[in-house]
Amino acid sequence: MDIEELRTFVEVADAGGVTSAARRLGVSKSIVSRRLVRLEADLGVQLLARTTRGAALTEAGITFRDYAARVCAEIDAARETILPAGDLCGRLRVALPLSFGPTHFAPVLADMARRHPQLHIDTSYSDRFVDLIAEGFDCAIRVGFLPDSNLIAKRVGPIYGKLVASPDYIKANGSPERPEDLAAHQALMQGTETWQFMDGDRVVTVHPRGRFKADNATALAAAALAGLGIAWIPDGITHQYVASGALVPVMTRYPPPAAGIYVIRPPGQHPARKVRVLTEMLIECFEQAPQSAGVDR
Repeated sequence: MDIEELRTFVEVADAGGVTSAARRLGVSKSIVSRRLVRLEADLGVQLLARTTRGAALTEAGITFRDYAARVCAEIDAARETILPAGDLCGRLRVALPLSFGPTHFAPVLADMARRHPQLHIDTSYSDRFVDLIAEGFDCAIRVGFLPDSNLIAKRVGPIYGKLVASPDYIKANGSPERPEDLAAHQALMQGTETWQFMDGDRVVTVHPRGRFKADNATALAAAALAGLGIAWIPDGITHQYVASGALVPVMTRYPPPAAGIYVIRPPGQHPARKVRVLTEMLIECFEQAPQSAGVDR
């Protein structure tokens, strides 16, 4: 019985189909299908029932999936144990935000790949909240204020932002002075989020409203530049616009609290060592040296 056949079966079981599993494994669908055929022939049982919508686990497949996953995990742990001290191997799949991922996080992952030549790193950049378990990610890096979930989050650093608007918007609509003034303004938002502001030691929460929404901070900056409203945007994106005067900070007497950079992983007792190493590298980059990371005020 081949370990790659076991890995492939687990991926197909978790992804719900050959096509998704092939994408996650980085191989062709024909290779995935051949591995499954060999595994089922070796076991003498059918593990997956192929359907027009994908693949469903048979009763035997449901039982075998957990055993196969544990064997794969044990093999990965054993391989790491016999590698030179500190070396990592296997595959690390990471979901990253499109707004900050290529500029702020990609260099850390590139450094990780350089330090660990036997580690395969597969990254996906998107501002949508991916389903880590269903899509087969080991972890995700997320920025901002996290909603409640059953996922495990580790804060690796701060990220600062401010309310900004264009001079034209302020000229036409005025500038809010207090949090309650935002009710009379168009807010540029990612969804239905709340905004928080510091009034001394007190946190004030506002539920903004507006007609323009985008799941990408760069797109919100473009809308603010066009004079569509007021946006909370991280400093790393607005710095050049504020420096040039294209965007103006508003309501500066009530600054937003620092948001966070988080490593998110599926629930479980212990994170994989590759996730721990990535987390430590991000902490070193952002928590200890936020200015060089471009996320400080």
